[in-house]
Amino acid sequence: MNLRITLSTAARILRQLRHDRRTVALLVVVPAALLTLLFHMYDEGPTFDRIALAMLGIFPFVMMFLVTSIAMLRERTTGTLERLLTTPLGKLDLLFGYGLAFGLAATVQAAVAVGAAYWLLGLDTVGSSGLVVLIAVVNAVLGVALGLLCSAFARTEFQAVQFLPVVVVPQLLLCGLFVPRGQMAGWLQAASDAFPLSYAVDALMQVGRHADPTATMWRDLAIVTGAAIVALVLAAATLRRRTG
Repeated sequence: MNLRITLSTAARILRQLRHDRRTVALLVVVPAALLTLLFHMYDEGPTFDRIALAMLGIFPFVMMFLVTSIAMLRERTTGTLERLLTTPLGKLDLLFGYGLAFGLAATVQAAVAVGAAYWLLGLDTVGSSGLVVLIAVVNAVLGVALGLLCSAFARTEFQAVQFLPVVVVPQLLLCGLFVPRGQMAGWLQAASDAFPLSYAVDALMQVGRHADPTATMWRDLAIVTGAAIVALVLAAATLRRRTG
């Protein structure tokens, strides 16, 4: 892995993203708009605070998964990926470049969404909004990593979208947003424990309840980070087979 090539790859992806105004709007505007919808659904109060806090981690995860899986698939189907792999560009350079570029995009997305939630919609948490941004960005990188991994098993954009209900929806249902994880049946808790999104939501709930970062929050954040790195490495391992 070469840092200069990785940064160059990230810069190329950011240039492409800048010219795609619809995707930029999807990433930056839609989370704040959906939070506004939640605000009016729950009419403020503690229910809105709990759900909005969880969604600040879920939105970037879902959107980055979708955008990344399709973007990487386009690289494959247009032949760009094959041409890139004939250069000194390594597989990890490519995948970590994607992670870095979309991680920066996620930072902008999280800053806008968190700013709207706190200052326009009155989201109230005991902990710092900066920690919420940090967890949201790490969760977005996890979405990027899983999107890259799943793109290796899709041949069309339609197939890439089909991974959404397989990879994302079960994590969304079992992360504790709808039913507290402690109240789930044993086998559902076991499945929830295996999903990294559960730890991201738990980390956000820690921020909501505690003024200072807790050891549990850092542990959960470390688990999400580790899952993202593992997904990136697995995605790198699949590149040769899909592009050979």
